[in-house]
Amino acid sequence: MSEPILKVEKLNRYFGALHAAKDVSFEVPYGQVRAVIGPNGAGKSTLMDLICNRTTPSSGKVIFRGEDITGLPPYNIVRRGMCKCFQITQIFQNLTVYENVQIARINMNKKVFSFLRVGDTYLKDEIIHFLSLVGIQDKIKETAGFLSYGDQRRLDIAIALAMEPNLLILDEPAAGVAREEAYKLMDLVRKLGVDQNMTMMFIEHDMDIVFHYADIISVMSNGALLATGTPDEIKKDKFVQEAYLGGGKSE
Repeated sequence: MSEPILKVEKLNRYFGALHAAKDVSFEVPYGQVRAVIGPNGAGKSTLMDLICNRTTPSSGKVIFRGEDITGLPPYNIVRRGMCKCFQITQIFQNLTVYENVQIARINMNKKVFSFLRVGDTYLKDEIIHFLSLVGIQDKIKETAGFLSYGDQRRLDIAIALAMEPNLLILDEPAAGVAREEAYKLMDLVRKLGVDQNMTMMFIEHDMDIVFHYADIISVMSNGALLATGTPDEIKKDKFVQEAYLGGGKSE
């Protein structure tokens, strides 16, 4: 498609005197894997929250699939096809794996979940499908809070998939897991992106993960977009090296 799935136009956000996002503008084409990197305090998480309207922009626009979604309630944005997975998993710790995904499917169908016992067969085929996509269908009856952290991340992704996103936003998907598990998670996410026709954006501090999995990288510093390019272009960018990658002598 010629029109991007996401278009951000001059987004600004002030927290008192702090200018946390400074005239940020960029586009993300359909099917792209976009990484957003930068030092702590660069404005990465603020930018993602502005896109999802978990934080309301002070000015600027967010255009998603050709529609201005600036200021829409987050649940309406989710139902339009944008979903975010958080650095700290947002699962219901005391419910089963099954029930966690069931809640997402019920919400997607615009129904109300009751904490009174819902039948075990309600939406079962759909729920098993989403759990199978992330490889934890065998843990369907386990309490979510007792899963390993890696499996909790997988459950978080399954919950997001149950919302049928066109754009999946991930906040540090490799955080808190061993390097081997991090690569398995990113392999999974990348494959799901292709199989489910999803566009993806992710924040990540692990540069090996970023350069291995991102198609395009956007670099932020002090609330502003510093550079955007392919992994090779970003590695060679002198401003990026000085501001984030530590400078260093050229070989």
